[in-house]
Amino acid sequence: MDVRKKLAILADAAKYDASCASSGSKSTRPDSLIGSTEGMGICHSYTPDGRCVSLLKILLTNYCIYDCQYCVNRISSDTRRARFTVDEVVDLTLEFYRRNYIEGLFLSSGIIQTSDYTMEQLIAVAKKLRVEHHYGGYIHLKTIPNAADGLIDEAGRWADRLSVNIELPTEQDLVQLAPEKKKPQIEQAMQGIRGKIDEYKHEVKAGFQPPRFAPAGQSTQMIVGATKTPDVEILRTASSLYTQQRLRRVYYSAYSPIPHADARLPGQSPPLVREHRLYQADWLMRFYGFDASEIVTEADQNLSLEMDPKLAWAIANRHFFPVDINRASREELLRIPGIGVRSVDRILKLRRLQKVATSDLKKLRIAWKRAKSFIQTGDHNPGLADLDKLDLGRRIRPQTQQLLLFDAASSAFSGEV
Repeated sequence: MDVRKKLAILADAAKYDASCASSGSKSTRPDSLIGSTEGMGICHSYTPDGRCVSLLKILLTNYCIYDCQYCVNRISSDTRRARFTVDEVVDLTLEFYRRNYIEGLFLSSGIIQTSDYTMEQLIAVAKKLRVEHHYGGYIHLKTIPNAADGLIDEAGRWADRLSVNIELPTEQDLVQLAPEKKKPQIEQAMQGIRGKIDEYKHEVKAGFQPPRFAPAGQSTQMIVGATKTPDVEILRTASSLYTQQRLRRVYYSAYSPIPHADARLPGQSPPLVREHRLYQADWLMRFYGFDASEIVTEADQNLSLEMDPKLAWAIANRHFFPVDINRASREELLRIPGIGVRSVDRILKLRRLQKVATSDLKKLRIAWKRAKSFIQTGDHNPGLADLDKLDLGRRIRPQTQQLLLFDAASSAFSGEV
């Protein structure tokens, strides 16, 4: 099979892995000759400073010795197989970069022979790019469960980011659909990476110059909708990973039905809006001070599909409002629907100079339709009269509409909900 056909198979097989953002990639290898991620290219992912970067996202192989029932590449799946050599991945990465198609590499793999052997193959790609070709672009390696600690150490030396997929939200889900994978082993692998990252940072702070180790941190991915686990449990798992493992990101991937699926799997995908709501709730946990348990307000323990989780929380907790825009703490301001982190910072600066009025908030371009029913301003705010009305949700819930491309780009850039 030639490289072009392999690329068609293995790039398609990699589409199910969502954890491919390149946040933290800027200037991680400033002394390298090629592979800068400073420019703009094909839009695949956003960095924290809003840049859009492109990644070559492929599997080394879609062969796998595991039989995870939700995975199209499982050993019992009747799918076309392919496998790259190390040199083929290196050549593809360099050729794509030189043609300005990509700015980085996301490399994962099915497990072949053993975990250690597969990890050695992934490391060989990254090491050859760094050492022989002086490639300084972003590299994200998917680490293999149960791989030896020494291999993980070496992977972190050549890669900017490492990730270990948690796969499913609970241990019971893994037992049901992926019995070969054990949650304690996955968390132990994450903990080992976290310890190495902490060690690297500590030595740098002490004035030493240790070898780099995954400067962009680590991430993970959870499949949503393959089991009946509710959103509240998904968010609790994510919150635990953020606090205990200090992950950079938890990615959520809506389950996609696969051919010849196990009878225990659902026959259709969950609504894509559910995945979107989980990302919004994740943002609330990371930047707005919300706890995983309080975000979900619905009786079935799932996020509302009709409105964003911040607005749903506000309607369910009206006793918290109104919030005085001129006296409230930063934490209280962050709870107001329609006001994001950047707007809160601007409000705090403005109120040092004057009383903040309704007209000032509109000039700051907050989402006034959502916010007006929950805030007390320095002047008269007629929207506050709606706070106790029974149909408040209907009044302020955004109408369903087709988003424009640039609306979606703005939301992705700001992350404000």
